[in-house]
Amino acid sequence: MPFSNSSDLSPSFLLASIPGLEAAQGWVAIPLCSAYVLALLGNCAVLLVVRAEPSLHAPMYLFLCMLAAIDLALATATVPRILCFYWFGSREISFGACLLQMFLIHALSAVESAVLLAMAVDRYVAICHPLRHAAILTSGATAKVGLLAMARGVLFFLPLPLLLLPLPFCGSRLLSHSFCLHQDVMNLACANTTPSVVYGLTAILLVMGLDAVLICLSYLLILKAVLRLAAWRERLKVFSTCIAHICVVLAFYVPLIGLSVVHRFGKNLAPLVHIIMGNIYILVPAVLNPIIYGVRTKQIQRRILSLIHVTDR
Repeated sequence: MPFSNSSDLSPSFLLASIPGLEAAQGWVAIPLCSAYVLALLGNCAVLLVVRAEPSLHAPMYLFLCMLAAIDLALATATVPRILCFYWFGSREISFGACLLQMFLIHALSAVESAVLLAMAVDRYVAICHPLRHAAILTSGATAKVGLLAMARGVLFFLPLPLLLLPLPFCGSRLLSHSFCLHQDVMNLACANTTPSVVYGLTAILLVMGLDAVLICLSYLLILKAVLRLAAWRERLKVFSTCIAHICVVLAFYVPLIGLSVVHRFGKNLAPLVHIIMGNIYILVPAVLNPIIYGVRTKQIQRRILSLIHVTDR
């Protein structure tokens, strides 16, 4: 149904259904809901454990708490709305709600990218300049990094919905995903979207792109310092402190790059690919991050096991 946000008082979009499985979407939503519950439990457990364990009040674990809070917010901004569609048939999303969801997804992703960069810098300082680590990465500095990450995410991605706000939408209302993304919404506009295209690409490159380059640079410097160590056992022991962070970085950037590639070059791909890639991008980091750090961090393991033991008793 054609519509225009300049003439329609309540324009809306249609969320994408799963092709060929429309009648069974209620069942398909069960694993999605299970992954969301797992993400909630895992990230809440990380927040509670770090808060309750004084030995974990260090920059790396404070950054991990920020990561958990971001993953909770990102999953909650999208998954409940998807479940409402799959279970209750609420397919239509208003223009304002779509822009808000779009902004939250992109801004929170930018904040998560900045926190991952901060964690990489933390590992670099801890390995290459261990005597200065406590002086450089204080609790105050960690808090300031979190605030700066949030401010950067908001400032860089707030223009995205503002650029789409005045555009007319007079063609298809059907999105490619079960939630709203900038490029997906922008492609439905029936006007010149060059400013949105240029700004969106610039924001992605200056934020996620630059963060990825700096994370790689941090690990090149870490690798250079590790290779200076004489014994292989020492090298493995030092580098093993970075394994969890490397896995978390891959869990964030691989789905992000995959989704970007699908949007840029996958116009001829089946709609199912877009939906699967979108859900992976939203849920995989939120589910995997607490599992990765839970497996790699003995303090978190012990605290969670002690909490389970107390609950059982």
